[in-house]
Formats: sequence, structure tokens, C-alpha cells
Amino acid sequence: MINAITIEREFGCGGSEIANLVAGQLGWSLWDERLTQEIARLTESTPEAVERREWRSDPLVYRLFQDFLRGGFEGGLPPTNRLQFLDARRIAAVSESAVKTALSGGPSVIVGRGSQYFLRKRKDAFHVFLYAPRDHKIRRMIARGASEEKAIELIDTTDKARGAFIRQYLGLKWPEPSLFHAMFNTGTGESCTATMLVECVKRFERDADGKACETLDIPELPRVE
Repeated sequence: MINAITIEREFGCGGSEIANLVAGQLGWSLWDERLTQEIARLTESTPEAVERREWRSDPLVYRLFQDFLRGGFEGGLPPTNRLQFLDARRIAAVSESAVKTALSGGPSVIVGRGSQYFLRKRKDAFHVFLYAPRDHKIRRMIARGASEEKAIELIDTTDKARGAFIRQYLGLKWPEPSLFHAMFNTGTGESCTATMLVECVKRFERDADGKACETLDIPELPRVE
């Protein structure tokens, strides 16, 4: 029985909208913006602690963490004065804790934040990666109100930053195909992709029949040096 669908995605491909459609079709909880809010809650610090830390923060690392969060619902971030500087171990621990909090509330669609990695050992989790052609993603961003220049900048830089964050803090390459059960090109349209994804999960459950899932253990992933 699948109780979680994790959706990792390229920035701008419509991952948030597709996740929302999938959650609606299944009647499951959606953890997208809510997951970022949970990470913000877990990392909230006192003003005194922020003041003590801010001059020792690595601007590059902090920016990478922002991009890691921003890649979720393609929206705003919690106010930066609520985020304390995190070292590698703390970032991984906070993100993993937030993902597991999401799953503890019942069947959930969980967007990004390393969820496919943190839940890789769960037999009841189905992992999906969404991607799209660069031109398609740029057109989507422009349709959402971004200038062409800004759209190109975001599409060309966000995923690189996210990949750098995951490489530095999880020691993995991004994306890691072996983590996913399925990959979809969202250029077919958000509704179409969501429907195919839901049907794929249902077919997976039917064919597995409670036994085949046991053969789908994801091996330990080689760390990137």
C-alpha cells in the first residue's frame, strides 16, 4: 500500500501544480509550502542567536539553502531573519525531520526537500521525478508573470544551485535516477502528467500485489567525492 508520493522536479516544470492535482485526485494531504513552513519552524532561532551567528555564516551556503527551499513551491520563503545558519549535519537533520513529520499525518504527496532520499527505505513510498524542456519551463515562468530575462535566469541557475546544495550536504549527485520509480516529461501538460502519475501509482500497487515491492529495495547510493 502506497502512503507517500514524493515528487522531485526541475524548477519551473510545474511540479507544484502537478503535486496539487495528484493530491486532489487521491484525496491526500499536500506537503509543499507546508513543508517549507515546517523547516522554518524547526530552524527558528532567537534574535540573540541569529546575531551571534550572522557574521560567521557562509553566504554561499546560505544561498544554496534558500535555493533548496525555493525549489519547492516556486514561491516566497520565510523571512530570512527566522532562519539560523545551519551546518551540513543540522540541515540534513532538519530536512529529514520535516519530511517525516509530513508522512506521519497520513497519506501524503511530498514535494522536494530531499524527500525521495530521506524516504528511500520506505516500502510504502513511490518516488517520482518531473522534468521539462528548457523552452517549456521558460514559457511557463513568463506566463506566471516573470520577465523573459528573469525566467531565463531562474531556469538556468536554480537547479544548478539545488544540485550543488545536495552534493555538498547529502553527498549525492542531483538528480539521482536510481532513487525514482518513474520520471515524467511535464511538457505533455500538468493535468495529463498528474493523471499519468496517479495511474502509474495505482498500476504499481496492483502489479506489486504486496510482494513485488519487497524486491524494490534501493541500494546504498555512492557518495559524491
